[in-house]
Amino acid sequence: MSDTDPAAFGGQMIAKNGGGGSELAADLREFLAFIRSRPSYLAGYIIVIAAAALGLAAPLLPLHSPVDADAGAYLLPPSWRHPMGTDSAGLDIFSRVLFAPRVDLVIALVSTVWAASVGGIIGAFAGLWDGAGRLKGPVATLLLRSSEIIQAFPVFALALVLVAVLGQGVLSIVIAIGLVNIPLYLRLMRGEALRIREEGYLEAARIAGAGDIYLLSRHVVPNAAAPMLAQMSINAALAVILTAGLSFIGAGVRAPTPEWGSMIAMGFQNVVTGQWWPSMFPGLALALTVFGLGRIGASIIAWSNPRERSRPSRRAWKMFVGGKT
Repeated sequence: MSDTDPAAFGGQMIAKNGGGGSELAADLREFLAFIRSRPSYLAGYIIVIAAAALGLAAPLLPLHSPVDADAGAYLLPPSWRHPMGTDSAGLDIFSRVLFAPRVDLVIALVSTVWAASVGGIIGAFAGLWDGAGRLKGPVATLLLRSSEIIQAFPVFALALVLVAVLGQGVLSIVIAIGLVNIPLYLRLMRGEALRIREEGYLEAARIAGAGDIYLLSRHVVPNAAAPMLAQMSINAALAVILTAGLSFIGAGVRAPTPEWGSMIAMGFQNVVTGQWWPSMFPGLALALTVFGLGRIGASIIAWSNPRERSRPSRRAWKMFVGGKT
């Protein structure tokens, strides 16, 4: 398999699945073995899975209420009763940090999935129709130019304007983050479609009478899965940061809903007076989650490169040097 094989990861796993699930299962096992042999990538999956699991299990754990303030627990430092202390409103930081992924990760996941779905579909048609005659060519050009107009605005500023127009709330944040990310997927999928449509197998399918929908679903989308998945993971990390940024300036999730950005903002003013814990713990949780999502994206990019995939891991190299293999 060459470095430019379009079926390196997602295309390989999806296209080969047409003959049954056994090859897909084998590819998944190979991918899991690849991740396990590389601790830097494995750490990303562990962090994100742990954050999601803790967020889901938070209501079942014996925690303080994340939204009910205790007037007698004003800015208490970390202790056995409050492992991460309390904030200026008397809210337990530990419980709020554990509940926050229910908001941050959900916003990141939903906004990323819908942006990738809409942008990917539009970009696939734009790439397949690029240079075509009649109506298809002009439509493809219009779609591309529209995405360039959206990308001309700073992402955070555009998201802030959209939230202001749509109204403050989780749904508005999801819509805003999705809209500002659609052009990324549109241009990515368009580039993949332009590359794939020059392949011989696609031309043969077109000559055989295959329509645009068949070409996209059977060839373009499966073979563009690897870069799309990598971009989705990276954009999920950016969505977490963007959500936190909007909440930090008061335009995101409404208090007292647990959210890392709003928690950092509530505790930021206390840092100068020595109360570091209200901002530090949610900041660490935010940083770790973003790091984990970034490592997931890096692992997908590495797996899609046949040279990187076949390269022995450090663990395997140490075993070889030690004479254990």
